[in-house]
Amino acid sequence: MTKEEMQKRTKSFSVRIVKMVRTLDYDFAGKILLAQILRSGTSVGSNYRAACLAKSTKDFINKLKIVEEELDETVFWLEVLVEAEIVKESKVKSLMQEGNELFKIVTRSLKTLRAKQAKSNP
Repeated sequence: MTKEEMQKRTKSFSVRIVKMVRTLDYDFAGKILLAQILRSGTSVGSNYRAACLAKSTKDFINKLKIVEEELDETVFWLEVLVEAEIVKESKVKSLMQEGNELFKIVTRSLKTLRAKQAKSNP
């Protein structure tokens, strides 16, 4: 997957998070949880975009690590929303799947980049 394709995919994920949050009715606890997921979910696309502007491989790895963390946090909050019965799993299942897929892509990329970096810096 190219950086441009990944930028589109992470941005689409962020937009889907915004749309999901806007459709939900929630109480005080739900409002707090949705604010958390809105922050972490929308930062996925913006942080990946920032990673693409990295000045070095080390900088790219550091910024991509933030994307990895934000994806993991977003999936966590989605799980909490479901387990706390604030939202039905069917409503967020595809978002959870996409978050997990993006997480795997980022994790593999980080592993590959670190291996290349280790070879060039013995």
